[in-house]
Amino acid sequence: MAPLRLTITGANGFVGRKVVAAVAQRHEAEIELVPFLDPETGKSPDIADAAAVERTIAALKPDRVLHLAAIAAPREAQRDSRRAWAVNVDGTLNIARALMAHRPEARLVWSGSSEAYGESFNRGPLPLPETAALEPMSAYGASKAAADVALAQLGRSGDLDTVVLRPFNHTGAGQAPDYVVPAFASQVAKIERGEQEPVLKVGNLEALRDFLDVEDVVALYLAAVLAEGRIGGEAFNVSTGAPVSIRSILDTLLGMATMPIAIEVDPARYVPNAVPVASGCPSKAKERFGWSPMVLLNETLRNILDASRQP
Repeated sequence: MAPLRLTITGANGFVGRKVVAAVAQRHEAEIELVPFLDPETGKSPDIADAAAVERTIAALKPDRVLHLAAIAAPREAQRDSRRAWAVNVDGTLNIARALMAHRPEARLVWSGSSEAYGESFNRGPLPLPETAALEPMSAYGASKAAADVALAQLGRSGDLDTVVLRPFNHTGAGQAPDYVVPAFASQVAKIERGEQEPVLKVGNLEALRDFLDVEDVVALYLAAVLAEGRIGGEAFNVSTGAPVSIRSILDTLLGMATMPIAIEVDPARYVPNAVPVASGCPSKAKERFGWSPMVLLNETLRNILDASRQP
């Protein structure tokens, strides 16, 4: 059987790079990676440009699209909500429409967000199943929820085989220090090198979140790509169902440090918790794809800290 032709939007991002590496290491016989490049420019198209996206899909003729490209940082989405909607909603629909026009038999695997649940986390009980209402509380969450609903409808109606994935917090070596775990690890490494006084500046530590290693997230994404049969717009949490506090993550990293480090709350970093606990039930993904998180959190934190220590 010929390998599946897979193209990845956002292949140069944090998760995208990990997916590309995983395909090369474990799935070369099953998957042929086809770069998401516009034949007119030789560059990756802006997914908000419908004509460029359609040109690209028509030329590539993929069997699967793993759609990761997005305005992924909630603060960036809040600063420029117009661009967030253009990319996260219109861009996603541009890909879906191009597939329906040129590769209607293909599958679109989409990386949404647990942020789409929003206020539902506060209504409980937790961990939330995929049937919980989408009640986003931010521009980022709203843009992801809108695309989520649109792709689910396309899948249910039979217009396109879609998979809606709702990843919770995930991290790993190579993630930008704009995110909480690498932000902590980067400060620890700087303190150990003598580049910062032995005081780690923090924001709000009280929130509890599902944290996964990026490699576990990649494993589920590829399982959705390779799965047999039609999936038809179903949604799947990418989660652990076992939330941990930001404080416990920090304590673990401090325990791995080579010297004592104090903690100081930085008012500029402190944001009140609109959602004290966010957790999703992973049982549906386990049943459909045989997936379970495998990497222990302590191992993930050790890998991030070791990477931060590299010059």
